[in-house]
Amino acid sequence: MYALALVRYRKPLEEVLAVVEPHRAYLKSLQERGWLLASGPLEPRYGGALLLRVPDEAALDAVRDGDPFIQAGVAQYELLPWNPVIGTDALDRL
Repeated sequence: MYALALVRYRKPLEEVLAVVEPHRAYLKSLQERGWLLASGPLEPRYGGALLLRVPDEAALDAVRDGDPFIQAGVAQYELLPWNPVIGTDALDRL
């Protein structure tokens, strides 16, 4: 299943930046697992977005719960399961 995750900062940017390195290392591990297709901060920088391909909703919850941003309490996730109908061939090749 595909999903979008909107990550919104709950603390000042300075506190978020203190957790960026562990957060990015975590995202890299999701990418290596094949679950994360793309990610990056929003502009202006009040959060970020993830494009995910996960096996099921339990895995989607696990992505959120394992993020150092969540564990440090500096951000919150909005998880949006997504059923793309245009461009699925290109997504499936990622």
